Amino acid sequence: MLGYNGASLATGQRPPTPANPMTLPAQDKKRFRTIAHSLSPIVTIAQKGLAENVLKEIDRALEEHELIKVKIFAADRDARREIIAQVCELSRAELVQSIGNIAVLYRQAAKPDPRLSNILRHKAH
Repeated sequence: MLGYNGASLATGQRPPTPANPMTLPAQDKKRFRTIAHSLSPIVTIAQKGLAENVLKEIDRALEEHELIKVKIFAADRDARREIIAQVCELSRAELVQSIGNIAVLYRQAAKPDPRLSNILRHKAH
């Protein structure tokens, strides 16, 4: 699979963080959806919405794991979309997939830990 600059992601070479976070290639999104399938939600956004503590936890989880699932309890579909857009903007994350009340988010870590990063742990698969 090719990354941003033609480098193979399968070999462990990581694509650079894009200037515009909405430029994740379709191939990478497909791969990230595959990896995320087996993940459990790490953060839950409940009725109180996006509290500062929730955003800090999302930021920490993205820095450690790069690819995470977030569970969102919202009144309706439009409210859920709005919350997801806010989370992506405030955390500088890319929305990989949103199904029902689960969103999959990706943000490349500055110094990924191979033991924690969901991307690096699944590169050989």
